[in-house]
Amino acid sequence: MTKYPFLSDDWFMNVDELVTAHGGPETTSAADVVMNLTITDTPFDGERRMHLGTTAGRGHWGLGHVDGADLQLTTDYATAKEVFVSGDPTAGIQAFMSGKVKVAGDMAKLLAAQAGAPAGPNDLQTAIQDITE
Repeated sequence: MTKYPFLSDDWFMNVDELVTAHGGPETTSAADVVMNLTITDTPFDGERRMHLGTTAGRGHWGLGHVDGADLQLTTDYATAKEVFVSGDPTAGIQAFMSGKVKVAGDMAKLLAAQAGAPAGPNDLQTAIQDITE
């Protein structure tokens, strides 16, 4: 299986294909939350900007920031990879508590979304792990 560097253009393209193949990410969270993320210190000439969130039990994400996001998260590339690819919901909490993730915005929405996060990787998360270098 071909692997792609985390957050590279090829990685985003292949993750989009995986999301489509798996019917899109479903969440167990009742909370709707949209987050803009800025990932610093990437190997792609600086930072990458993306967004992700949950609306009506369906996950969505993509490149670039969106207007009206509930939260702004900033972290470095290594931390982002650990949090988003690991499938471990406690990794994000640990990164925040250690100061590796800066959060601005509605923390209550973030906590509500975390409360509904699945306990481990699902099929889509595993597929993303499999293509990530």
